[in-house]
Amino acid sequence: MNQRPLWGNIVLYFLATLIVVISVYPFLYTIATSFKSGSALFDAALLPNDPTWKNYVQLFEGRQPFGRHLLNSIMVATVTVAIAMVMAITAAYALGRIQFKGKAPLMLAILAVSMFPQVAVLSGMFELLQALGLYNKAIGLVVPYTVFTLPFTVWILTTFMRGLPKELEEAAIMDGCGPLRIIFEVFMPLLAPAMVSTGLLAFIGAWNEFLFALTFVSEDSQRTVPVSISLISGATAFEIPWGSIMAASVIVTVPLVALVLVFQKKIVSGLTAGAVKG
Repeated sequence: MNQRPLWGNIVLYFLATLIVVISVYPFLYTIATSFKSGSALFDAALLPNDPTWKNYVQLFEGRQPFGRHLLNSIMVATVTVAIAMVMAITAAYALGRIQFKGKAPLMLAILAVSMFPQVAVLSGMFELLQALGLYNKAIGLVVPYTVFTLPFTVWILTTFMRGLPKELEEAAIMDGCGPLRIIFEVFMPLLAPAMVSTGLLAFIGAWNEFLFALTFVSEDSQRTVPVSISLISGATAFEIPWGSIMAASVIVTVPLVALVLVFQKKIVSGLTAGAVKG
């Protein structure tokens, strides 16, 4: 087996280090700035000389109910992922395991939904939410979020569903299992890595979404954190509380980083499953 030359290892590690620095530095700068106040906010030094929790305290004591906005985002993202994953795994079973006419056009139609830009469906979504009585309510954001999350989750889970052994399904049918029991008791444990990776990506999408949250919710107590951060402002352009904005960005980012670290093994398994055969 050929061994990589020394210069090859040096270049590889240099590029890997460069990518890590470029990716991580903005987040480290955000964390450091969130502990600065006053003129120190504009200091070029990364580490604060006199770190303070003032920005975090002011964030929750300000005019905007940031704590309520944080709970709204958690609720909306969690409900969106739960509904999307249940609908996606049942749709994936039908599209991946059952033969019927029109399956290919149906798959293309599902994929086509994700091709529309958000701004193109704003008016239609607005009318839908008003008809459902969900306009200006945080829970109403679950509807558009689920619509735009389903194509992605259905396509990925369908791909994984097709790769499951047919013998498992046949054995379950011989034991008297119905379709729902096969999905949730036989296939779901095998699809855990794929569901974790797709669910996490769906959660991140719902957590960071801005346009729908800004358009469909105007009540301050019903807003989500992306809109909440955008509305943090000072009396003038020179009084923008950058420290509070940085603190809010850290609070919003930390849960996502924690989820990735907790489920990293399943995420890697889900993203690499099927890449190697035999």
